[in-house]
Amino acid sequence: MIHQPGRFYILIEVEKEAAQSVFFYLKEHKFSVFIEPTKDLFEKYLPDEKETFIVKSLVSEAPLQTINRINSPTIEKMLVDIFCDAVIFAAQQGSEMRTIFQEALKKYTVNESRMTRYANRRRKKESFREYLSSISNLRQQS
Repeated sequence: MIHQPGRFYILIEVEKEAAQSVFFYLKEHKFSVFIEPTKDLFEKYLPDEKETFIVKSLVSEAPLQTINRINSPTIEKMLVDIFCDAVIFAAQQGSEMRTIFQEALKKYTVNESRMTRYANRRRKKESFREYLSSISNLRQQS
């Protein structure tokens, strides 16, 4: 990213059936927490705290990796999520998203078929492929 955010969200993605339980657990322990926030909720009620937890349902077949017995998102999942979720990743849209994609594709081994498959699970396959193509065209011009 070019601009660094002033506030951070900790995303917790869990099986759909567990989302409510995780939300109430965090709330009970006095964390600032939201469950599946909408754009309206984000704009009106998100606190000015440095860290806010957001509990979401994990999309089935999301690309994950296990590190020290903890499931974590892959680079492919993170890129597709930034593209697909303009509410949570509002600060990473536009030219920021372009920069994120260009840098990720330049610095890391990114499995484009894995990204496309996950974008399909998020029902954004065609628009994601178009976006990837535009990023590839920009990379070739530089």
